[in-house]
Amino acid sequence: MSFGRILTAMVTPMNEELEVNYQEAVRLAHYLVDHGSDGVVVCGTTGESPTVTDQEKLKLFKVVKESLGSKATVIAGIGSNSTNSSISLARQASTTGVDGVMAVVPYYNKPSQEGMFQHFKAIAEATPLPLMLYNVPGRTSANLLPDTVKRLSEIPNIVSLKEAAGSLDQVSELKRLLPAGFEVYSGDDSMTLPMLALGCSGIVSVAAHIIGNEMKAMVDAWFDGDTALATKWHLELYPIFKGIFVTSNPVPIKALMNMIGIKAGGVRLPLAEATAEEIKFLKDLLKSIKPSKANNTTQGRLSELKVASEKPSYPIV
Repeated sequence: MSFGRILTAMVTPMNEELEVNYQEAVRLAHYLVDHGSDGVVVCGTTGESPTVTDQEKLKLFKVVKESLGSKATVIAGIGSNSTNSSISLARQASTTGVDGVMAVVPYYNKPSQEGMFQHFKAIAEATPLPLMLYNVPGRTSANLLPDTVKRLSEIPNIVSLKEAAGSLDQVSELKRLLPAGFEVYSGDDSMTLPMLALGCSGIVSVAAHIIGNEMKAMVDAWFDGDTALATKWHLELYPIFKGIFVTSNPVPIKALMNMIGIKAGGVRLPLAEATAEEIKFLKDLLKSIKPSKANNTTQGRLSELKVASEKPSYPIV
């Protein structure tokens, strides 16, 4: 199966008391799908998975999927550095209606390649859902190597990899070793086009929160064979790809969503809110997004999102 070409790693909206705002999460999910995303990842790192409880995660999985229905895929972030905890959450997530689950390489433990293989194998065996692996050594201090991914790809319901090691050599080796049906997604917005050129399937994006239509235009241009247009989009969007990480993710993207009328709220400790200097940078970054006519993209980002913020709420099913 394919989860789609553009998946957004969705922030988890919070209210003023830093409680999960489920209504706004549903509205955000619809907004993202209406603006270029084929699906959403709920409670990944961008969704503050380390500080959102399992009970909160399960409710988010359920309400987002029930509201989106067949409109888009929903992937549940269930991974942690405890195999038993990941198995438990995967089993419970399987009852919420989500389309798949995603599990990150265990962080802090620094497992061996065999440890990672056994970890993901145990999770896959605990759920009937398709499983996306997530490799992000910059956060986990452990790199899931291509030979291990190849072994894991032989497990029927391990179907894809979100790859964020930042190495095109590693991506090349992955694509050389893996079967054709196994999908590799970029885990870094700025690596999307280079990874598409190596035969990857798409992006699990943070930037699509604010430039989803533009991301879709870039990816569609690539798959339509217009590599010059895809490159033009990449170069135009590159400052945004980098700028949204001016401080630890998801602090900047939540600040940006608040600016455009989506009530993302604040972040839970140990993350801290953006500084005044960072907020100014992000406001300038938002103003720098140019209007575009491609694929019904915005004719003025701020005015469009002001209208979006006035739309009626989507019901929680």
